[in-house]
Amino acid sequence: MSRSVLVTGGNRGIGLAIATAFAEAGDKVAITYRSGEPPAGFLAVRCDITDTEQVEQAYKEVEAAHGPVEVLVANAGVTKDQLLMRMSEEDFTSVVETNLTGTFRVVKRANRAMLRARKGRVVLISSVVGLLGSAGQANYAASKAGLVGFARSLARELGSRNITFNVVAPGFVDTDMTRTLTDEQRAGIVSQVPLGRYAQPSEIAAAVRFLASDEASYITGAVIPVDGGLGMGH
Repeated sequence: MSRSVLVTGGNRGIGLAIATAFAEAGDKVAITYRSGEPPAGFLAVRCDITDTEQVEQAYKEVEAAHGPVEVLVANAGVTKDQLLMRMSEEDFTSVVETNLTGTFRVVKRANRAMLRARKGRVVLISSVVGLLGSAGQANYAASKAGLVGFARSLARELGSRNITFNVVAPGFVDTDMTRTLTDEQRAGIVSQVPLGRYAQPSEIAAAVRFLASDEASYITGAVIPVDGGLGMGH
C-alpha cells in the first residue's frame, strides 16, 4: 500500500538514494531541499530545517499532496569540520542546530499525525563518526551521537502508539562529498574499513527501507551500522 514518505535533505547523495528506494517501492515520496534545483520525480519542498515556520509550511504542502506523513527519514545535515582550538562557537552551534535540533523539529511535527493514526516509522540518519569519533569533527560527532539518545528516548516514549524510532549509522559513502577528497585521503579511509571499500548510497537506502517495512515492525530503538565494519564494537 502506497504510503506518504518524507525524506529531509533528499535532493542528493544518501538522501536521494533513500527517496528513490521508497519511490521504486511504490510510495508517495516528498523531499526537502535548501538550495539549487531539486531532482525530478518527487514532491520537492524547499525547507531549511533550522526554521520552525519553514518546517510547518513544508508539512502543510506534503500533507495537502500526499496525506499525513507515515514514514519520516531525517537525513538533512551539515558539516563544518575544524580542530577544536580553531573551531568557533558558531561552527559548533550551527552544526548542532541543523543536525540535532533540526531533526527534533521535523520529528515533532511528524509525530502529530502519527499519534492520531497510532502508527508511524521514523528513521534518523546518524554516522559512524557519532559513535567512533573523528578528529576535527567534534561538532558533527556530537550532533550525530545525540540522535541516538533522541531516538531511543522516543522509542520508549511512543512505542505503545506503534511508532518506531531507529537510527542508521553510515560509514564512508561514495557521494559527491567524499569524491572531493584526494586519492591519498580516500586510500587512507578505505584502509580502515574491513570490507575495503566505500558504501554505495543504495546500500544505506536498503537499510532505511527495511526499517520502515512491515518486516521491521518489532524493531525500535536500534542503531544499524552500515559502515563496512569500520565502527565495530561501538
